[in-house]
Amino acid sequence: MTDSANGAHPMLVLFDIDGTLVHSAGVGRAAITSAMIAVYGTPGPIDELPFDGMTDPQIVRTLLRAAGLDDDEIRAGLDRLWVEYAARLGDEIADRRARMRPAPGVPELLDALEETGATLGLVTGNIEAGAEGKLSAVGLWRRFPFGAFGCDDADRNALPPIALERAFRHTGRRYASRRAWVVGDTPHDIACAQASQLPVLAVATGRFSVDDLRRAGADEALSSLRDTGRVMSLFACA
Repeated sequence: MTDSANGAHPMLVLFDIDGTLVHSAGVGRAAITSAMIAVYGTPGPIDELPFDGMTDPQIVRTLLRAAGLDDDEIRAGLDRLWVEYAARLGDEIADRRARMRPAPGVPELLDALEETGATLGLVTGNIEAGAEGKLSAVGLWRRFPFGAFGCDDADRNALPPIALERAFRHTGRRYASRRAWVVGDTPHDIACAQASQLPVLAVATGRFSVDDLRRAGADEALSSLRDTGRVMSLFACA
């Protein structure tokens, strides 16, 4: 079924997680640091690397290459690393859950989108276990029936097509390009949407300002998702 086939204009909205949906109190960085020490003996120069917009596999490879490990050494430990990371992430979430929260306006926006019949999904650099842990901690995981994750591909630009295919499997519908939005908070989110010719709404709830996000090419950029009506109007005008 396509948009034109049924005469309707359904919307698909694909959300980033960290800085966009959730402020996660540093649980991911803490968990990956301890997991890398356990598996590789070093987290590399982790304090010097901004994670914003990077996939989890990209983060790990960047840090370990900087620490002098070759790709074969890195590959040999990856399966164990993700098991360790998931376990340690659970511990970090348990310790910091009270400081984790949805980003401003997120629950209200998700409610409004669902009321219009929109389909919600994820495009995130988190591996799936990390996405589930962070979103479950703030009561949002069940809002997203599918997504594309860092464990699907280390290249973030490869993730929107995966999400679109999973949206089709979930709904039986192919979404027209102007009806499938990406929402994120970094230039990497913008670039990945542009690589698939999808419109992108960027929000300055992470490390980047509205001006930064506009310069990076966002179709729309807002300070936050707090104004539900304004966000919904932007989507409706596409």
